[in-house]
Amino acid sequence: MQDSTLFSCGLCQGNQLETYHQDKYRLYWQCQTCQLVMVDPKSRLTPAQEKAIYDSHENDLADEGYRRFLARVADPLLARLVTPSQGLDFGCGPGPLLAKMLEEAGHQVALFDLYYANDASVLSRQYDFIVSTEVVEHLAEPAKVLAQLLALLKVGKPLALMTKLVIDKARFANWHYKNDLTHISFFSRESFAYFAAQQDCDLEFIGNDVIILTKRS
Repeated sequence: MQDSTLFSCGLCQGNQLETYHQDKYRLYWQCQTCQLVMVDPKSRLTPAQEKAIYDSHENDLADEGYRRFLARVADPLLARLVTPSQGLDFGCGPGPLLAKMLEEAGHQVALFDLYYANDASVLSRQYDFIVSTEVVEHLAEPAKVLAQLLALLKVGKPLALMTKLVIDKARFANWHYKNDLTHISFFSRESFAYFAAQQDCDLEFIGNDVIILTKRS
């Protein structure tokens, strides 16, 4: 058995971790304070291994199915924006279709991605919105990154996220989402509620996988 005392939760920094699940590839822990489920650090990929998997993905800007998928976050975000607004697509990947969709609606979108658009200058501006799709599940320290993003937002402006949510242990055991070896942090509604309270944000869930945090102050 691996020892959870050697690391802390990436969302609340707590050390009250209990075994949640184990499969043939990885061991998963759950934080008893914020309910985040996380992969044991010893089971995580190296950055090079992680990027190799990202490089194998095919995100075609002309793919209508991919556009419909991203519309799940784009549509509710656009309903909250005044044209024109300036935003950031954090974790845009090699094919930033979401940014293109927002630009088609009249907004300006800066891009950042650790592997494909690593321009730190965009992380020193203020934005009217930030969107980050299928990113938080890849983060070892999601609280640190999300707090950094909130600090870039103007008061009253939205941070729109997309990630699948943990429901319970039984469904987690057969959940396809955990089988992607680049996914290491799994949020539940309770995890987001904990983070929103800590950061003084309004929280809204839209459908099964869209989360909007709105900065209050």
